[in-house]
Amino acid sequence: MRIAISTDDNRGLDAVVSPHFGRCPYYTFVDVEDHEVKNVVVEPNPFYGRHSPGQVPGFINSRGAQVMIAGGMGMRAIGFFQQYGIEPVTGAMGTARMALEQYLQGELRGSEPCLESKEHRAAEALPEGEYEQDEVGRLREEIEALQRQLTEVTARLEKLS
Repeated sequence: MRIAISTDDNRGLDAVVSPHFGRCPYYTFVDVEDHEVKNVVVEPNPFYGRHSPGQVPGFINSRGAQVMIAGGMGMRAIGFFQQYGIEPVTGAMGTARMALEQYLQGELRGSEPCLESKEHRAAEALPEGEYEQDEVGRLREEIEALQRQLTEVTARLEKLS
């Protein structure tokens, strides 16, 4: 099985999971057999900075992935992945290795559209892909996702104490 993970850097399984699949700079592709990692390939996102709806799911499909793991994605992206027969999985955080292990153990499953999905729908009134050009909006979205992750990690640490 080939699993794609949206990542913020090109360090393979040590890369940080990106909060948004379409706007991440890299994809880490992991080939897994019987819960064992057989191969890891990192590719730059050819649509980083700007993409039209459906382009990134098409790219992931062209690389043979059966699963797409990300911090978040919008409703339209989830729909595109489902049309390709690719399982979209959201809510990942930490490193690609952590997300992969959680997925393989059945702890990370399902997909919910990110809160920003509503903003994406509003942006559809703009010329195609225009909202993807807004670097400030992208950075704000990442800050919000990191703040949510920090809150969740802090709560988990407090439970362990």
